[in-house]
Order: sequence, then structure tokens, then C-alpha cells
Amino acid sequence: MPHPLDAAAVRTWCGLALEALGRERERIDAINVYPVADGDTGTNCYLTLESAARAVEAAFDGHGSAGTAPDLADAVGAMAHGALIGARGNSGTILAQLLRGMAQVLAAAPAGGTGAADALRQALRRAATAAYEAVAHPVEGTVLTVATAAAGAAEQTAGGAVEVARAAHRGAAEALRATPGQLAVLGKAGVVDAGGCGLVALLGALADALSGEVTAAPVAVRAGGPVPVAAGCAAVAPGAEGCGDPHAGGPAFEVIYLLEAGDAEVARLRTRLDRLGDSLVVVGGDGLWNVHVHVDDAGAAVEAGIEAGRPYRIRITHFGAGPRVEEPALAARAVVAVVPGAGLAALCAQAGATPVTVRPGEPPASGELVQAIRQAHAREVMLLPNDPELRHTAAAAAEQARAEGVRVALIPTRSAVQGLAALAVHEPDRSFDQDMVAMTAAAGATRYAELAVAEHRSWTMAGICQAGDVLGLIDGDVVVIGPDLARTATTVLDRMLSAGGELVTLVLGADVPPSLAERLERHVRERHLAVDTVVYEGGEYAAPLLIGVE
Repeated sequence: MPHPLDAAAVRTWCGLALEALGRERERIDAINVYPVADGDTGTNCYLTLESAARAVEAAFDGHGSAGTAPDLADAVGAMAHGALIGARGNSGTILAQLLRGMAQVLAAAPAGGTGAADALRQALRRAATAAYEAVAHPVEGTVLTVATAAAGAAEQTAGGAVEVARAAHRGAAEALRATPGQLAVLGKAGVVDAGGCGLVALLGALADALSGEVTAAPVAVRAGGPVPVAAGCAAVAPGAEGCGDPHAGGPAFEVIYLLEAGDAEVARLRTRLDRLGDSLVVVGGDGLWNVHVHVDDAGAAVEAGIEAGRPYRIRITHFGAGPRVEEPALAARAVVAVVPGAGLAALCAQAGATPVTVRPGEPPASGELVQAIRQAHAREVMLLPNDPELRHTAAAAAEQARAEGVRVALIPTRSAVQGLAALAVHEPDRSFDQDMVAMTAAAGATRYAELAVAEHRSWTMAGICQAGDVLGLIDGDVVVIGPDLARTATTVLDRMLSAGGELVTLVLGADVPPSLAERLERHVRERHLAVDTVVYEGGEYAAPLLIGVE
């Protein structure tokens, strides 16, 4: 039976879309010839939706702890934000903008009746318009054309939200079949637009979520002939334009980053990046943007972002095996570590690890960890999640990397200080198994604590805390509630060292004065003999204080 257009429907939509893109991913990768024939459009769409789905699940989990459910505005806002921060590649970035455009309208939509149908029509039109605005040089015969056709079909359809969604899906599928006649490279290869395939799958999932009738019909990628079964340009048409060397004479690098900046700064950034390269897509708003561009000078593209605001989660990918860049030989073994804060990221990088820097409330998706494993460029990788909440995500990333031929060991680190302890004993020259055992043992022998500031009144294992209280957590549990950071930290240290220890590691957040470290070092020296202390700067996004005791 039909379902109302509410938060539960958005959750179901994301789940079905993820399943659909999972089924279609390799087929879509195989027909990816525009704008660059790098065989990753299906994967990029999947990873973008994975991030959106994770954000929606987090919204439900957050409300579930309070005994409530998110409303529609919360759910579509989470979906759009998750897609924005997790967008991959040209198609994934445009997909994120399409979802953002829909969310802007659906946030105020009624759950049922003609109001829901009208809101869905308006949302589809807003999505298409927003996508065109995001692309520097729109090209017909692409996902933009498919999105416009979906909106047009929806506007011409009477009935409820289910009928509107079904019409949008049909309109998108019809437009997709026509793309080979609109874009020469598609016509030569005999395939439809890969990004448009992703949108058709997404709209089909929306229709299924609202109707309650799940269909699993594959997206048509060709007008006729066998369906590609393997990713890569060779599966499309030998000698097709854009095949062979994936960048085909175009820019050598794809540069993507999230950017915190104002509208005026982003407008200037668009102009500058448009001069540097092509395939420019800038999506987002309200101070947070996802920037995507193909360039020859990756450093200049990043520098432009630095001048505009604060870029982070920077990803630079070389397109192919052309003469511009000589690929380095594979390293024997590398370490990939998830860390909160630029200070810890720099520390890990100095130690030879590949850091994945995260912000509070924005955990990395498995695809981001897989990309970091690839960038480590090693036959063997030690993966340090440094957060118990990332256990399943890291395990999924490890499995995918293993399927790509990389030997991965998932070290069960639950905190950044455990990750530092594991990294300190890492020795790439010894056997893989011996290194894994030593790193796991070092992490397990390190007790960890974190100091945080309570945001609201709540119950804890240590009693009731008020907003503004300092919470001391040991091994993930609140054990101390204190009035200030210094006194709470000394209490936590004394509790941890009562069971013994030889080394205390202190990681200071960006707003913590150095005098606190001096005070804690002095306290350890006076109260706990033969215990050494090391201090690191965690930087922005690190907790106020992390403590490790080995």
C-alpha cells in the first residue's frame, strides 16, 4: 500500500536507492565515457548515496535515543547534507545537488494528499534547476537532461505522490534512452549517459519507497546488444572516443574538496577554477560547499580553495597512465589512520601513515576509507579506525580493499591515543602477522580517556550532569563530572594511574591553553613516580583533551 511522504519514506528511499545502485554499479561503471572515461560513475553514485543513507540513519538514531522520530525536514536535511559531504566524482557531486534541491522543497511538504504531490513536483523542478546552476558549462545528453525530463513528466501528471514519482521515473528513463542521440561520445560508444543511469535508479527507488511495491528492473544502458558485465572502457566499444587513456588529452587530475566559505568567495572561486580546468561543479550552500574540477595543476586548484575559505577532505586523483605523472612503485606496507583534528593528522603523516581527518558528527563512509587505502599505494595496509563507532564501516572498507588485491589488517583501535600507541610500534620490515599482533597488543595495552563538555542536562553513569559540566570518560564511559577541565583531568588521570602505567599521552584540543598540559605534567610527576608524559597538539575538531595511559 502507498506510504506517506514522511521521514520513514526518506529512510526507505535511501535504502532502496543504495540497493539499486549496488546492483547497477558495475554496469554503470562499464558505460562511463563522459566526461572522462574512467569507469567509476556507478561507484561514485553509490558512495554518494551511501553517505546520504548513513546520515539519515544517524538522524533516526539521534532521535531514537530521545524516544522520538525525526520529521520530514530532519530526514531530507540529513540526506542532502550526507550526500554533500560524501559526494564522489562529477556524477556524485551533481547527484548531491539534485538531492539538495529536492530537500529544499520537501522540508516543508505535507505528508499526504495533493499537497505532498505538489511538493514533489516542485522538488523535482528545483532539483533540476539547482543542478544546472551548479555546473559551469551544462551539456545536454547528460544527467542534467534526464533530471529536467523527470521534472517535466512529474508536472504533467495528475494524482498523488506515488503517481508523480512513477511519472518522474518513466520520464527520466525515456530521456536517458535518448541521450546517445544528444551527445556524440555516447552515440559513438552506443551507450546512454552513465550519470543519467544513476538518477534513473534513484527515482525508481523513490517511486518504490512511496508505493510500497519494490521493483528491481535494471536500468537500460544500451538500446540493443549485450549488457556490459565488466567495468572499464573496453567493455563499451573498442576505439570509442574517450577510450584508451582515460583523460584522452584532457586535464590530468580530478580535484575534490569540501569548502567552508561564503557565497561571494565561492563565486570568485568558480571563476578562477573555470580558467584552470573543466568539468567544474560546485554544489552546496549555507557556508558549506563541495567543489569538483578537472585540472592539470592540482596545487593551483587547492590554493584557490584556500584563498576562498577553508578546504578539507581534499582528494586528488590522477586519471590515467599518461606521461604527466610517473606512478610510484607499490610500498610493501602502509598505515591508514582515522583521526580527529589537523594536529593528529600531521602527527600521523610525519610517522608515515595516511591520515583520514574527520570532523565531529561527520564520520567517514567506507568508500572514503577505501580511497585512503588506495592512496596509501601499498600491498599491505594496517587500518586504524580509532573509534568504536567505525568498526563496521572500517570492516566493510577492509573487505572491499581485499577484493582489490590489498592485504588489510583491521587493528581494533577505539581512540586516537590507542592509534598513536599502535603506530609507535609499527615496523614494516617484520612479517605482516607479527606487525599486526604487535600493533593490536600496543593498542589493547593503552587505556584511553576523553574530556568533553556536556551540551545539555542528562543522566550518566556518574550521575546527573548539567549543560556546561566537564565530563571525564574512561574507555567510553562517563566516570567523572567536574566543574572545569583541569580538576576533572587530574581526577581522571589519578583513576587511570591507580592501576599502574608507565607513559601518559596528552592530546590537547585547539582551544585548550598550553598551561593545562604543564599543570597535568607536573601533577603526574609529583603524584605518580616513574611515569613519563608526552604532549601533542590535536588541533581543530579534536576533543578538548584525550588521555592515553600505557
